Amino acid sequence: MTVSLRLAHLSDLDALCRLELDCFEGDRFNRRQLAHLLRGANAVTWLAVDSDDRPVGYGTLLFRRNSRMARLYSFCVHPEARGGGLGRRLLKVLEHEAHQRGLAQIILEVRADNRVAMGLYRRMGYTIQRWLDDYYVDGCAAWQMIKPLHDVPETLPVAG
Repeated sequence: MTVSLRLAHLSDLDALCRLELDCFEGDRFNRRQLAHLLRGANAVTWLAVDSDDRPVGYGTLLFRRNSRMARLYSFCVHPEARGGGLGRRLLKVLEHEAHQRGLAQIILEVRADNRVAMGLYRRMGYTIQRWLDDYYVDGCAAWQMIKPLHDVPETLPVAG
């Protein structure tokens, strides 16, 4: 599958809503929240699209003024697009984005029962920082993970 990565725009709102439904069973963003992330929040969202311009993944970073840390706020790859390295490519682009903004690290929270995502984050250099009890709506705990950005390449890995 040929996939390209690009910045998401407000015109991608319907696509992001579909990805939320396809990728998450609970704790989904609704249309209003996604629209805010695209136009009002201090955030950036990268979208992965296949050769037919169908969305197959996205990731959103939040930035806080006077902070050298970005937060990976949402990250997903459509179930049909998993296993081919797309998650790694998308994560690299988000890390590059944060690094280009002069930020020193990325922090994230991941469901404690999501072993696939935790494996990806670990392989990408994220380390566990702390345990968060009862973090998700369904009561599932989360691991907070962090990665320093000092080794992020200067080139943007968008093609592939």
